[in-house]
Amino acid sequence: MKKGLLLVGTAGIIAAGGLTGTTVHAASTKQVTAVGSTALQPLAAQVAEEFGNRNPGVTVNVQGGGSGAGLSQVGKGNVTIGNSDIFAEQKDGIDAKKLKDHKVAVVGITPVVNADVKVSNLKMDQLRDIFTGKITNWQEVGGQDQKIAVINRAQGSGTRFTFEQEVLDGKTAKTSQEQDDNGAVQKIVSTTPGAISYLAFSYTSGSQAKNLKPVSIDKVRPTEKNVQKNKWSIWAYEHMYTTKTTDKNTTKYIKFMKSNTMKSTVKKLGYIPMSDMQVKKDAEGDVTKK
Repeated sequence: MKKGLLLVGTAGIIAAGGLTGTTVHAASTKQVTAVGSTALQPLAAQVAEEFGNRNPGVTVNVQGGGSGAGLSQVGKGNVTIGNSDIFAEQKDGIDAKKLKDHKVAVVGITPVVNADVKVSNLKMDQLRDIFTGKITNWQEVGGQDQKIAVINRAQGSGTRFTFEQEVLDGKTAKTSQEQDDNGAVQKIVSTTPGAISYLAFSYTSGSQAKNLKPVSIDKVRPTEKNVQKNKWSIWAYEHMYTTKTTDKNTTKYIKFMKSNTMKSTVKKLGYIPMSDMQVKKDAEGDVTKK
């Protein structure tokens, strides 16, 4: 079996690390294909497996590729679901009026450093200065005398869009190494001395995250409870976009994702159920109480 491809369950659920480029027409009634956000990918794949066990004969294909790819592919009708960390209105070249937004969960995003970095809290302006290149050594923010290795996400990443919207305040990120998915960032920061990046909460626990350390901002910890009240402001909805009219299996899969049956799975994997949020956010980034 090809590395990075997982085939499990009675329904043939396929979870791939990136976008393969295979065209799947939305009219298919036996195949659901979800492409896009790697922040949403672990949850989408887990729910796909459980959905497949309950719906034999339906193939659910979950792929990464980034939010931009997800929105583009669903807009062209090449896939049934475009997974995204951002609103369709926030992506250039996407006609949001032709798509239907299904918000399925909330994801918190946190700066993370290599576990050897002797910094656990940063001021927001310090974090901004690190990613814009003004601060280049950990010693400048209370850590050891060590060069900071900035790892950024690629353009088109919804995680990057959210991080820059909340942290950079309109400033431009410094040129640095870029990775196109959360999994790659997790691995590189874990193995690179002095590294810093940012990840969805769902990638900050488990054996693959043992050499990572989430960083607090202005002494506010990156926790689900703080996201729920917007005390931690770096968060986004996990959207599943479809065309206005879609097939019954795609509709059933999304409904199953949002069901009470899946609420414990959503929490277990590090996401926040929509019903737990005490605030709401619009496409302009404005936050109000629910």
